[in-house]
Amino acid sequence: MPYVESYYSATANQQFDLPKLEGEQQADICIIGAGFTGLSAALHLAQMGYSVSVLEAEKVGWGASGRNGGQVAPGHNMDHDELIKKVGKPMADSLWDMSIESVNLVKELIAKHQIDCDLKAGILHVAAKARHEKHIKESIDYKRDVLGYDSVEYVTKPEVEAMLGTDRYFGGEYAKDAAHLHPLNYALGLAKAAIDAGANIYENSRVVDYKGGSNAFVKTDSGIIKAKYILLACNGYLGKLESKIAGKIMPINNFIIATEPLSEELCRKINRDDVAVADSKFVINYFKLSGDNRLLWGGGENYTTKFPSDIPNFVRKYMLEFYPDLADVKIDYGWGGTLAITLNRMPYFNRLEDNVFAAQGYSGHGVALATLGGKIMAQAVSGSAEKFDVFASVPTPTFPGGTLLRFPGLVAGMLYYSMRDRFF
Repeated sequence: MPYVESYYSATANQQFDLPKLEGEQQADICIIGAGFTGLSAALHLAQMGYSVSVLEAEKVGWGASGRNGGQVAPGHNMDHDELIKKVGKPMADSLWDMSIESVNLVKELIAKHQIDCDLKAGILHVAAKARHEKHIKESIDYKRDVLGYDSVEYVTKPEVEAMLGTDRYFGGEYAKDAAHLHPLNYALGLAKAAIDAGANIYENSRVVDYKGGSNAFVKTDSGIIKAKYILLACNGYLGKLESKIAGKIMPINNFIIATEPLSEELCRKINRDDVAVADSKFVINYFKLSGDNRLLWGGGENYTTKFPSDIPNFVRKYMLEFYPDLADVKIDYGWGGTLAITLNRMPYFNRLEDNVFAAQGYSGHGVALATLGGKIMAQAVSGSAEKFDVFASVPTPTFPGGTLLRFPGLVAGMLYYSMRDRFF
């Protein structure tokens, strides 16, 4: 399939016409999925000298990797003190350090491979409710005092208003070392770097079966790859390929709109410092300015297999809650993507067999953590599995009822938290 129509696909700065897998091939490693995880793994493995083949059901970066909000932030969805309770302080500290590493890795790859993807600095996490401000302040203090991380600062409510041109927020956390980018162009840049390093990427090659262990193989409808190692990098598009890990994730849909290009004056009014913004609601709003001065606004979710019939109007109402003056601004693009969340909102890493690795469930932190996930899967294949094992040590509950009943349970839970966003 072609790319879903979006601002990102309309402004992709390179195109690939990669072959479909045909016949029998051999590789040291076969990677299923050409999103951030798979592309990063392919790049790092190829640079180590392995023969690598990547199988992508659609196009490079076709899924959530090419459609998301493009925020590159440190940290995890689970607070550090909660992680200590789950895995102990050494492991929790390592997870925090790797979240910092993930942001630096994205920046390093962009610089090293000269990836043109509108990389910009700074993310502002704002309190959508007055009662959320206390937690944001405590989080900043914890990062500074306990973790020794001083690249965050508290922003008062008046300063947030000056930065964003709205009085709807109640202070925030400014992450100076965080970043934001054009995710599809970043994915395409990773793909080019992987191909230049010697990796083979096959598009339109949906995997229908695979087998690990001895005589491992990965099969599509038109070909087969015999490999020593298999990496599952499917995330929200895993489907029924591997039942052992399908119940650990929930595919959910999130939606974004892109306005027409805005005047420089209006851009500076609603985003003075050209940062990316995310609020503290359970179903978050997030927004930023594109490289050509459009407002990209993400808001709203659904939990079915279908997207809303009118995505621009589905999302536009969230934008107008905060910026009613944009009522007359034209919406040029509206699109959705499917990501994968876990019950505890932490990434899920697992070694299913000696030669089969999986990484998925980034729960909204996928640009940075999926890039790192690919690298540490590559390291695990090469014999250095310490970082992979740290992520794998985090207990990841299976959704109640597994894949059969997870949707009704999730919908009920999401509706509850959506009501809290609105009324409490």
